[in-house]
Amino acid sequence: MIEIKTPAYRRASFALALGSFLVFCNLYMFQPMLPLMAETFSASAIEINWLLAACTLTLALTLVPWAIGSEMIGHRKVMILSLFLLPFTGIAMLLADSLLTLTLTRAVMGISLAGFIAVAVAYMAEEFTPTALILAIGGYISANSLGGIFGRLYGGFITEYWGWELAVIGMAIFSLFGALLVNRLLPEQQNFIPTKGQFRVHSRHVIGHLKERKLWLAMMIGGLNFSLFVNLYTVMGFRLVAPPYSLSISLTSMIFLCYLTGTITAKLSGRWSQNYNPISGIVLGTTISAIGMWVAAYDSLPAMLMGLLLISSGAFFTHSLAYAWVSQKASAAKATATALYLVHYYVGGSLGGFYLIACWQYGSWNGVLTGGMVLYSLIYLLCWQLHRSTFSPLKTKAQSKM
Repeated sequence: MIEIKTPAYRRASFALALGSFLVFCNLYMFQPMLPLMAETFSASAIEINWLLAACTLTLALTLVPWAIGSEMIGHRKVMILSLFLLPFTGIAMLLADSLLTLTLTRAVMGISLAGFIAVAVAYMAEEFTPTALILAIGGYISANSLGGIFGRLYGGFITEYWGWELAVIGMAIFSLFGALLVNRLLPEQQNFIPTKGQFRVHSRHVIGHLKERKLWLAMMIGGLNFSLFVNLYTVMGFRLVAPPYSLSISLTSMIFLCYLTGTITAKLSGRWSQNYNPISGIVLGTTISAIGMWVAAYDSLPAMLMGLLLISSGAFFTHSLAYAWVSQKASAAKATATALYLVHYYVGGSLGGFYLIACWQYGSWNGVLTGGMVLYSLIYLLCWQLHRSTFSPLKTKAQSKM
């Protein structure tokens, strides 16, 4: 097992963080482009959202197949294959001659990204000691945040000055070199036992995880949390490029620097889990995020930025705790369990985009506040149910008799 403060830990954690960085650069590069792409293709905000939603939706739908495949051939092989698919899929976007074609290619990109995302945490769960796992997950999710920031800033600036095609070419080249480096640094698996020819076994694991209440509730929390987080940023992008602000795409993309607070709180989540109840941490993160949405309601750029900082802080804290919860509580087939969490996570992000953009399109930020509070209320309800299913008196009494 890989322990903290060892050369193997440093190599593995850096390789996983770099892979995560590459994945999220590619995933979110198009998000700041949406207002400009809407003008380019003469599409509405809801229609152009498919460029982001198609990628996250296919990513979500292929996570479990990738995870099942990884249980048969190995988590590391799947991660490396996934990373090497990115540059080729990226270059294929240059062949797109319509919004439909570009959307379909982005959907293929989602499939390519899913392999790494589906099994990275499972690789850590099998190869790292429990202490190293908690810290590594925090670092991994911090890299998610940094990748999301860089990808969005890169996409916004390059697209405004040189066009989206050059942005795609540059990201493909970067992804190729990054994949080569991850392949060199990431240690081979030492604790993996393949389960070839047992598709029914994996299917039973999927059903079993969904029946496990304390896992499924955490998955639902993750999905609702992400649907709010990523799409509040999308809506803010449309808000800032419209009058009276009328900011450029490059300036608007700077709002994603607010993700940096999420990088910090993702790391802090590991410390919280070691000292406090993770469910209370999820409630805390949700509350901070909800406060941020209300602060952003003020028609003031400083207030909007402060609101986004709070949204990022709370959402990443919640995500890190819920993600680690599923990985730790799953008794078997951890890759499948974490993949199922991410299915809920990215389906929430995809559907939440159409929900919150519709709230914005028909009700401005007041509509976003109303729609957002519906989702935040659902998260609080799920947290209460998760607490009951985990710490109920009957459950505690039954465990004490064993």
